Amino acid sequence: MADDINLVAGDIKDVVAAINLNENDLSAGLDGENIDEADADSGIIAVTAEKSDAGQRLDVFVSEYASLTRSSAQKLIEEGGVTVNGELRAKKYILCAGDAVRVDIPDPVPDDAQPEDIPLDIVYEDDCMIIVNKPKGMVVHPAAGHSGGTLVNALLYHCGASLSGIGGVLRPGIVHRIDRDTSGLLCVAKNDAAHLSLAAQIKERHMQRVYETIVCGTLETRGAAYDSAAMYNGGGTSANDICGTIDVPIGRHPTDRKRMAAVSGGRAAVTHYQTIRVFDTARGGFGTFTHAKCMLETGRTHQIRVHMAHIGHPVLGDEVYGRRNRFERENADILRGQCLHARTLELVHPVTGALMRFDSPLPQYFTAMLDKLSRLEEN
Repeated sequence: MADDINLVAGDIKDVVAAINLNENDLSAGLDGENIDEADADSGIIAVTAEKSDAGQRLDVFVSEYASLTRSSAQKLIEEGGVTVNGELRAKKYILCAGDAVRVDIPDPVPDDAQPEDIPLDIVYEDDCMIIVNKPKGMVVHPAAGHSGGTLVNALLYHCGASLSGIGGVLRPGIVHRIDRDTSGLLCVAKNDAAHLSLAAQIKERHMQRVYETIVCGTLETRGAAYDSAAMYNGGGTSANDICGTIDVPIGRHPTDRKRMAAVSGGRAAVTHYQTIRVFDTARGGFGTFTHAKCMLETGRTHQIRVHMAHIGHPVLGDEVYGRRNRFERENADILRGQCLHARTLELVHPVTGALMRFDSPLPQYFTAMLDKLSRLEEN
């Protein structure tokens, strides 16, 4: 496997392309008479293509009218931040006169991150990487509304200058992310070579990331069954296991830019799952819930949450994609967001080439939910 992740020049381009829009790209003013709406507070630009714009590529058009670099415009389109006549289009889409183009530009973020003395749960550390167990409620890196108290602030204090610079001043060392209210394992690069190696492993789908979750309802077999020693802790599936694959593209929600959605034309997204236990709490008036493992083949924003909601089984406690049922309302003080934990991380060491596996025990909020569901089922 180590041979598959040798660094090539293209890796640098791929990693750089993954970095967020530079705030300098957003600082220029707007021009063009056919801009119908420009909301500085929300970062929304609505513009109608004129006859002179017909035949132009969408990314070129967006770059011009939103005053973005071409690469930033392409990234915004790929992330679902641009719609044409209310629909997502590819960056190569050729405009027609009268097309209504809406551009949702991300909120500006702080200039840089500062070190903060915040305790870290360090699972492993050496000269090139660090594996941390992130608690629920901690944001990974500074962003609009979260200038401090993040994992990056804590890492800067702990590691000093020994973090990869590829992620920029706001995301030093950050190779992949998990949501604020998702707990569990993250790998962080301490130098650029390690960053490129780890990023290449994610891109080539060599890094195994397994989550545990509780979802509403009872999961059923869907798509192709998937069996992985990393996912099933060294064992195969049993006759009673329900396994499935969700292979549905994910992109920015067409009307709510803060949400993701299962959309045609989105980026490829694949999630494999296996049930661990089904809780039948119907006698308590709550229906069924499923404790399951999920393995990411890709790593899109909110992927597990979006995919589970898409198949009608939202993650328990998910306030964005869930239904907020009575059980969630009565246990909101324990859940405090989605019941989702990054349990297992398997990767190839960037220097030694050794296969390494890390596991994080289920946190207290998760075990409390399992205990409560178990009691409800027994009563």
